[in-house]
Amino acid sequence: MSWDHEPPSSPPPPPEPPSPPQPDAAPTVESSPPFRAPMPEPPTVEQTGPFLPPTAQVPPPPPPVPPPAPPASPWGAPPTAAGAGAGGPVGPPTPPPLPIAPEPAPRRPHRAVRALVAVLVVVGLFGLGFGVRSLLDDDDPGAVQGVAPVSLPQITIDPDTEPVAAVAAVISPSVVQIETSNGLGSGVVYDRDLVMTNAHVVGSATTVTVRTADGEAVEGEVLGADPGTDIAVVRATGIEAPAASLALDDKPQVGEMAVAVGSPYGLDQTVTSGIVSAVNRPVDNDKGVVVNMVQTDASINPGNSGGALANREGQIIGINTAIFSQTGENTGIGFAIPIATAKKAADQLVAGRAVVKAGLGLSGPSATPNGDAGAYVQSVTPGSAAESAGIREGDLIVGVDDIDIRSFDELRGLISSYSPGDTVTVTVERGGEEIELEVTLGTLNTSGANGD
Repeated sequence: MSWDHEPPSSPPPPPEPPSPPQPDAAPTVESSPPFRAPMPEPPTVEQTGPFLPPTAQVPPPPPPVPPPAPPASPWGAPPTAAGAGAGGPVGPPTPPPLPIAPEPAPRRPHRAVRALVAVLVVVGLFGLGFGVRSLLDDDDPGAVQGVAPVSLPQITIDPDTEPVAAVAAVISPSVVQIETSNGLGSGVVYDRDLVMTNAHVVGSATTVTVRTADGEAVEGEVLGADPGTDIAVVRATGIEAPAASLALDDKPQVGEMAVAVGSPYGLDQTVTSGIVSAVNRPVDNDKGVVVNMVQTDASINPGNSGGALANREGQIIGINTAIFSQTGENTGIGFAIPIATAKKAADQLVAGRAVVKAGLGLSGPSATPNGDAGAYVQSVTPGSAAESAGIREGDLIVGVDDIDIRSFDELRGLISSYSPGDTVTVTVERGGEEIELEVTLGTLNTSGANGD
């Protein structure tokens, strides 16, 4: 604090005795600027310096004692709050009794530190927001890639306690991202440098970019694509990725765990999990072909196409291909091509052959006339496999090779998974009796919407 007046340049007459300071005029510790002593300094008083720092406690007033005689000074004694007591050693000032003051405010250095931290936080949040915006708004498929390849960690996971993590660790290195000029999807390495994916992922491209789990990118040659099964094969020479294990002999069971790995929206190596919701779910791909799919509630979105659907053993049970959605995003109903169907089509494409599918040579409605479960035979194509085996109009097909048939669409999807020349046992109901017929399958005619 500063005094209310400054001493004159020459000694004045002795001033009137100062009146005792009033409590309401006493200086307060929290608002006082640094102490400034009067000039010239009285010879008998040693200056104590500024008030105590804000963190010091103001000592309580001493018990009443007779006041000491004021020092002999032509300027009078300064207030007791600013200097040492007369004739005593230098020490803390003894202010008059003060009301209890609130907690003093922090000193400026503390405010400066807080301001600096606030600026750093704002800058950091701005950078984070920019990164998220770039990820969501950039249409460039390469924008979501890492800036440098990373090595997959070597981890040990207990499949009993973390089954999804264990499956992901096994199959993720075999799942790749496939980039074309029209977009991107996923693929599964299944045999050395061969990658299985969807036909709609590669489209009409003859070459694609195949990016592995560790960020390596190689050029891939499209060996062939079959829109009917929606399977394509890419040869990626020099790719360093392990071949996935395929569950060709094990049929998925409803309710078993399912793990999907792919690149939804370009976010490579994304793992989602759920269960097998249904099997033999007929899906018409508008190519005159119905494929009985594996249905799952594991999240599948655009970019997952061509990726893996695996069981808890880390074996591929299907190639993700489609979703049912009214919004274009995952609603918990996804479909995967059974791996046996996909592998059969892939083998024909690698061999340079067209993918052909088996057919019976008959047609029928989606629902039976009386509402019974099964595939109602409305007509039989002359000279077809069905006619040769003795299947007649009006028959109700209820099973193929011990697999129950509930609708005509299911029958179409199941028969298309076979190859022409395969022999199957068809169970029909005729006149209240069940009859088993051996049928050597012919070639599927895709010209009729309800024929097979």
